[in-house]
Amino acid sequence: MKRLLMTLVSLTFVLTCFSQQRPKIGLVLGGGGAKGAAEVGALKVIERAGLHVDYIAGTSIGAIVGSLYAAGYTATELDSMFCQQEWLSLLTDRRMDLSGEPYKQVNGVTYIFGFPVHDQDAPSWGVLRGGSVEQAVDSMLSLRNGVEFETLKIPFRCVAAELKTAQEVVLKDGAVPQAVRASMAIPGLFKAVVINGQPLIDGGMMNNLPVDVVRDMGADIVIAIDLQQARHKTREKSSSPLVDLAGMIGLGGVADWVLSRPDIRKYNDNIKAADVYVNPPLPDYEASSFGNASMRRMIDIGEEAMQKQWDKLMEIKRKTQQ
Repeated sequence: MKRLLMTLVSLTFVLTCFSQQRPKIGLVLGGGGAKGAAEVGALKVIERAGLHVDYIAGTSIGAIVGSLYAAGYTATELDSMFCQQEWLSLLTDRRMDLSGEPYKQVNGVTYIFGFPVHDQDAPSWGVLRGGSVEQAVDSMLSLRNGVEFETLKIPFRCVAAELKTAQEVVLKDGAVPQAVRASMAIPGLFKAVVINGQPLIDGGMMNNLPVDVVRDMGADIVIAIDLQQARHKTREKSSSPLVDLAGMIGLGGVADWVLSRPDIRKYNDNIKAADVYVNPPLPDYEASSFGNASMRRMIDIGEEAMQKQWDKLMEIKRKTQQ
């Protein structure tokens, strides 16, 4: 018995040392609306390579994909979800029971053919509340006991931006569905989500490819999937009477963002900081390209793009198994 206990202690020690010494893999999932389907295809190849992801950071649609993957859903399961989901109704909060009504008011909400266009009880910026997508994410995460950040199988962070100051906010605790909903709240389309007293909107405004976030989580090796199809030059910070005027009404951060675009600077830096950078070619698709046929093709494109990185993935596998 004593010898058995000594053996178990030794084995535990070896496994602990291995876990501590093994390079940690971070996965970054960028924003891009419907083009997030390509991230699902890329995940298929990562799984095929036998890589274990240790940390995940995502923005907007990348937050949706990332949260579900962190909860334990496989790439194959996500494939089925993306192709079967009625995304237009989900993201627009459309009421299908009113889809035949040209104009209808229900409980203070005005609908046109089932699409909510005005809510008298929520006059803030943005038309859509995004409640349907939050409920859908909540339902899917509940099945894997991953509604709270602390219960996810893989540590996960998602990025949002504070509405008035345009400051980046990294969400890492509390309710995951609400955080994901904030991360995808496109300004002018979705209403801001208030978390800890802060009105939050789409994280793509500040950090659409959060490589730095997953590095801060502890990742030694980063695999980044970028859905953007156009690069932009970094702008120099400048001053303007517009910033001063906006500051007087509490929107100075937004005006400054418009002039200097700090998100572009961070985006360009994050591309350089990724060890494996994948940018699936999606010029024929938009952020609004929802539909089963488009989803199927974008998943395939993402898979093809990641497959081209196979040698790098195998090198990562060798490093993490030494």
